[in-house]
Amino acid sequence: MKPGSYADHHSPPRPRRPWVVGVSGASGTPYAAAVLRGLLAAGESVDLVVSRASRLTLLDETGVAFRDAHWREDLAAWLARGADGKPETFTGDLAPALSDVRYWAAGDLAAGPSSGSYPSKGMLIVPASTACVAGVALGLSKDLLQRAASVTLKERRKLVVAVRETPLNGQTLGHLVTLDQAGAVVLPASPAFYAGATHIQDLVDFVAGRVLDAAGVAHGLYRRWEGELGGSREQ
Repeated sequence: MKPGSYADHHSPPRPRRPWVVGVSGASGTPYAAAVLRGLLAAGESVDLVVSRASRLTLLDETGVAFRDAHWREDLAAWLARGADGKPETFTGDLAPALSDVRYWAAGDLAAGPSSGSYPSKGMLIVPASTACVAGVALGLSKDLLQRAASVTLKERRKLVVAVRETPLNGQTLGHLVTLDQAGAVVLPASPAFYAGATHIQDLVDFVAGRVLDAAGVAHGLYRRWEGELGGSREQ
């Protein structure tokens, strides 16, 4: 170690520690939008990775074209849409929250989240396609999304995989068991109805809320079970 003053080796600046959010090509982009809104509302930093396949799904499900060169305005348009695809469902100035979002292209294998030395709290893959599940379980690292997930596992950080597919075949079930054994939280995108859903957004928010629960991020996206039958009908 080179000699230096005490101040040179004391109290280094606290690094930014984001949640990495990976969006794969499975149907369910409203789940990803709800998770992103929840993270930003909680004051969390976010690093976003949108796979190439997910861009087609996003365009089909919301009408939003996600472009590398215009990702910030496209993300704002996406987050403003409701689960039914209607624009301007969520209003308000997103600029302050989006200022702490970093976007990494899926093909950028030199991006920050590709290295274990890059500080992050963990990774949320929402939604996770069966191809994505297989790639992470097998350690393929064919793109940044898979590589970041592999890094998350090897660094023993929180990895939540919100798989969105039905039915599931034996291969995918085996891959999910592998991820569970590696320490990931396997969280099927399965809405519940005890929370008193009256709109498609309520069902989406339930799944997003369970993802945030698994990550330990506080939110108010759904009504929690309190042991009272029929409680949701009394609201």
